[in-house]
Amino acid sequence: MSALDPEPRAPSPERYDLFMATLGLIEYEHASPEVRAVYDDIMATRQTDWINNFWKALAHDPATLRRTWQSVKEIMAAGELDALTKEMVYLAVSVSNQCGYCIASHTAAARKAGMTQGMLAELMAVVGMANESNRLASGYQVEIDERFRH
Repeated sequence: MSALDPEPRAPSPERYDLFMATLGLIEYEHASPEVRAVYDDIMATRQTDWINNFWKALAHDPATLRRTWQSVKEIMAAGELDALTKEMVYLAVSVSNQCGYCIASHTAAARKAGMTQGMLAELMAVVGMANESNRLASGYQVEIDERFRH
């Protein structure tokens, strides 16, 4: 691997010990039938045998779990944008919102969909530049050009 394309490294396990879900996580075996139905749909849709911690945390409110999963399932499904593009957009927004969990989750999903180290580096450069120029435009209260209004 080159300096521009280093081998991926996972964060040290100690970093994960700093975070704990506010209400804890609901594992499959302790879930209500309503929550298990959502978990089953997640596993079937994603063709996996596990539920990630985001869903386990939301399971404390089954209505929010169900509604959020339904929205994610619909929005992230095949459409005009391919899976890699959707995951990279999700990753960019997660970086801007500083959601560590979402960054980790959607980096993994984007890599699975084909994102390379070079693509990740370029995406982070775009995210950084967009955030900087957005703040400059906001700070200077730049008037929108007439050409951009249509």
